[in-house]
Formats: sequence, structure tokens, C-alpha cells
Amino acid sequence: MSKIKVPSALVSVEWLRDHLDSENLVILDASVPPIAPFTRQTLPAGSTARHIPGSLRFDYDRKICDQNASLPHMMPDAESFGEQVRRLGINAGSAIVIYDDTGVYASPRAWWMFRAMGHDNVAVLNGGAVAWQLADLELVDTIPDQAPVEGDFQSHEQFGSFCDALKIYQILNDDSCAILDARSEGRFHGRDPEPRPNLRGGHMPGASCLPFQQVLDDIYMKPVEALKPIMEATAAPDQKLFFTCGSGLSACILTLAAYQAGYRDLSVYDGSWCEWGQPGKLPVVC
Repeated sequence: MSKIKVPSALVSVEWLRDHLDSENLVILDASVPPIAPFTRQTLPAGSTARHIPGSLRFDYDRKICDQNASLPHMMPDAESFGEQVRRLGINAGSAIVIYDDTGVYASPRAWWMFRAMGHDNVAVLNGGAVAWQLADLELVDTIPDQAPVEGDFQSHEQFGSFCDALKIYQILNDDSCAILDARSEGRFHGRDPEPRPNLRGGHMPGASCLPFQQVLDDIYMKPVEALKPIMEATAAPDQKLFFTCGSGLSACILTLAAYQAGYRDLSVYDGSWCEWGQPGKLPVVC
């Protein structure tokens, strides 16, 4: 068996199928139930088989997250992240492919978490488990959440990959930065209610609305040639991009799209609207 390096931040079902026997390959299922109005894509009716054989569960919604945070699935500290990842048998030399059971929805956040901790040999499976099933490849009912042997992964935090409300507040009037909001136009402009309770409607002053569905084609992320004009219409190539959404999940879909389009100075606002939209003094416009 040979060792591999992922060819890009996004890999196809065919690529993964052809490299299943690679010595250093680790496949992770980062599925998170989608929040309204986004719906789960269809897998076989009545089937509990949602997982790619040989994969491990990467649960950043309840487990690989800051357990003391009041906000959903906040990024854990470097030490906690490394400890959890080693339990998945992940090594410094592992090639990681991450998928979810919706298409391209929850997996980009897991991809960005690894990159934020200094691991670049990581990719998202385009189309996820749905595309795997459409290719007539096997899915299984259950997968483990721990490997039989611990890995040697060490976190090397890339500061700035995730940011907080203070950082966003500081760059609101900075023309060298752009804030991209992945929520729907209705939520962005305060016309539609937030799916989570007790949050104000609207958006951060100066933010641009780029609903994450615009970078997707059904279950797949759009190709690079389609992503570039979408990103260039929203932000200049020399700007630092900050991404926000409802809870820091779909913001990472835009982060992956920007990365695919060639942008590299990227940061995700971890608390996103779950934090900014709370009643308080942070500025909100509609």
C-alpha cells in the first residue's frame, strides 16, 4: 500500500474509490442534521445505511467542540482537539477525506477545523454519502467513533482561522476586509425569522449576503470555473475574507468555495449569528 496526499480541498467519489487501499487514508463522517430551511438529501427510503465503509464518526456538534461554550459546536482548544483526533487513529501523515450525509453541508466545517489546527492533507468528498450511493457504492448502518489504535496527531493552531465577535467588530469599517454572510437573503435582511429563538433579525453593518446554496449545484460544490466569478462579484482577491452564518457551519461552505476559487486569507466567525444576533450592543442593520 502507498501513502497519498489529497490533490485538492475537494475530491470526487471516483478519486476516493480509487484510493481506498492507501496506507494513510482516514475517512471521517462529519454529518450534522441540517437546520431549516435546508433539508437532508435523499438516501434510500427506509434505509439506515448512511456511512461509507471504513469511516469513523467525527462529531463536532456534540463531542469535538468546546464543551463549556453556550453556543453550538464552537471550536475546541488545540489540546482538546488533538486529544479527540488521536482517538480516531489520525496521525501527522494521515490523508483525511471528510463527508456528510447531506452532500456538501457539514463536512466543510470539519475540513476547516483540521486546517485551523495545521493539518493540510485534508479534503471534502464532493457530494458526500449521497454521491457515494448514487455511484452504486456500498453504505453501511454503523461506524465507530474511535479507532482501535491511537494516532500521533499534534495540533499546530493557525491563529486567525477562526475569529470572535471582537475581531468582527474591529473590521466593520476596514476596506481591506470583507464579511460574507451565508444565510438566506430573508434572514440577512430581517424579513424571515431566525430558526433559533431570541435572536435579532438583520446583519452586521457592511456585510455582504452570499447564501451558501449559491456555491452548490444540488449535492455538489460547483466547479472552480463557476466559483471564481461568484466570489469575485462579492470580494476582491486582495481582501481578507471573514465568513459568518447562523452558527459557524454553513460559513465554512463559503470558506471552502473561496479556497477553491483561489482565496487564501480566510477566517470563520465561530459564534456567527448565534452570538452576534443576541440582544445587546453589537450593531445590527436590516
